[in-house]
Amino acid sequence: MIGLDAQGVSFAYGARQALSGLDFSLQPGRFNALLGPNGAGKSTLIALLTRLYDLQDGDIRIGDCSIRTKPRQALAQLGVVFQQSTLDLDLSVEQNLRYHAALHGLPRALAGERIELELARQQLAERRAEPVRALNGGHRRRVEIARALLHRPQLLLLDEASAGLDPASRRALNAHVRRLCAEDGLTVLWTTHLFDEVQADDPLLILHRGRLVARGTPASLAEPGEDLGASFARLTGEAA
Repeated sequence: MIGLDAQGVSFAYGARQALSGLDFSLQPGRFNALLGPNGAGKSTLIALLTRLYDLQDGDIRIGDCSIRTKPRQALAQLGVVFQQSTLDLDLSVEQNLRYHAALHGLPRALAGERIELELARQQLAERRAEPVRALNGGHRRRVEIARALLHRPQLLLLDEASAGLDPASRRALNAHVRRLCAEDGLTVLWTTHLFDEVQADDPLLILHRGRLVARGTPASLAEPGEDLGASFARLTGEAA
């Protein structure tokens, strides 16, 4: 199991400060939640973690590798599901997975073994030949998770992965990712603006206007009688 540590991470778009002095660690092998409203800086943080943006200040370490000094080694331990889908809708499920495996340099036979395993685990084996366009939103997300796991990362980032899904699909996806943590010891960072996607004992970071305003678990952050929405409103000064 590996974790992630961020120290002094700040980022600005010109004069607009998007993130300010973030210090946090993820608990290895756990479903870690990052909660914040739209515009809080969640996607900017994911872009820094994945090196879509270069760090301006601070450092991020994945396991014992800094993304500043050992970016290839750090990113090799990382799987990502972005908020906006990056699947090719006209390719089949299996073709999307094989393309990703080739990008990671997996030998064809090994790629085939891993694709078989992930399709079975995502309950998509019977749909392998279908174009992604034919899948519903929940199944497309499962294809993206299967793709993200092909190179055997130890840390999985999911940026608003339930966006656009109906409530039942959101719950199913959330439960599925939690099973991956339990079964594989996978470290997960799940970003969301939805309170019902976070459980009482989840390691939780609350991001608001580019600053981490709280960390702990929902249970530890709550005052008597509060649910997570009420705790969020108190900690951020904004209505839930």
